Amino acid sequence: MSEEKWRRVDGRAWNELRPIKIESGVLPNADGSAYIEMGRNKIIVAVYGPREMHPKHLAKPDMAVLRCRYHMSPFSTHPRRSPGPSRRDTEIGMVMRYALEPAIFLERFPRASIDVYAEVLQADGGTRCASITAAAVALVDAGIPMRDLVAACAAGKIEGHIILDLNDHEDKYGEADVPVAYMPRLNKVTLLQMDGVLSPDELRRCIELAIEGCQHIYELQREALKRKYEEVVEEVKEGE
Repeated sequence: MSEEKWRRVDGRAWNELRPIKIESGVLPNADGSAYIEMGRNKIIVAVYGPREMHPKHLAKPDMAVLRCRYHMSPFSTHPRRSPGPSRRDTEIGMVMRYALEPAIFLERFPRASIDVYAEVLQADGGTRCASITAAAVALVDAGIPMRDLVAACAAGKIEGHIILDLNDHEDKYGEADVPVAYMPRLNKVTLLQMDGVLSPDELRRCIELAIEGCQHIYELQREALKRKYEEVVEEVKEGE
């Protein structure tokens, strides 16, 4: 069956993203925040900082330290997961840091920390990419200077087909998964991982397809931030 006629378990075409909704400034008690729905994924991210580093011995004299905490709520999956942090949570927190660090002017905030908290409320595959995407929006919402937004998306392979934006079923039963984080304006990849087996040509196609997905997500990130600041301007005008 040709790729044009072949359809996935949720009815999408091979190169189609899941429906995506991004909102910024959703938490009044955080310095910056964002909420993302990517398919059935629902994730909220809060950013605090730049602020004084604690414990102080971890501070860097020439730049800020970016700390990312990723956590899946017990009710985010079926069956219910343990509420404590897992090795996977710790790994994805590290992956988020690697993906976001190149975009932030960390050298402007020596001896400070920037803390990112991602809480997965509902999971359906691709939570690391969705968390990176939302975290970038939350960092901008916090007023932290950045070189560019970071958008993240995965491509992979299932039933011999290269596909974009894997859901949970495709992630579990597919042959490969290639998450990519990308800064479109600077044309730089900040994260590239692969799980599974692909030929060199298939890997190249997955990377190119994931970058196309990132470029579309990037526009949604910009629209979310634009909506937030249009609302702020309207509130200021109404208060005058």
